[in-house]
Amino acid sequence: MSKHKVLIVDDQNGIRILLMEVFSSEGYETYQAANGKIALDIVRKQEPDLVLLDMKIPGMDGLEILKHIKQMNPDIKVIMMTAYGELDMIKEATDLGALMHFTKPFDIDEMRLAVNMQLKNKTNTCS
Repeated sequence: MSKHKVLIVDDQNGIRILLMEVFSSEGYETYQAANGKIALDIVRKQEPDLVLLDMKIPGMDGLEILKHIKQMNPDIKVIMMTAYGELDMIKEATDLGALMHFTKPFDIDEMRLAVNMQLKNKTNTCS
């Protein structure tokens, strides 16, 4: 069975590194992107199962990236990461197909649990 792929999109290097470590140790294949252009390239080439997507990214914001991801592949699961107080954006992200959001600073264990739930419960039809 192939590994699930997780893409982490955040302009903060520290957060990307932290999340890469966490999800690599969970056995996922991890990718990272600091901006929308790189993120969408990775989505196109690697087709991740799940994307952890920061709402506020210079250049192309999280909602825009989310729209593009869902256009490319509606099956990719997306979890948003937001700063405090971006409720209007969170609602829009949910309308666009994001599963849930975490407010920074988030609890890393809660996020790990959420990702594991999303990916491990996925019925694998083409194993």
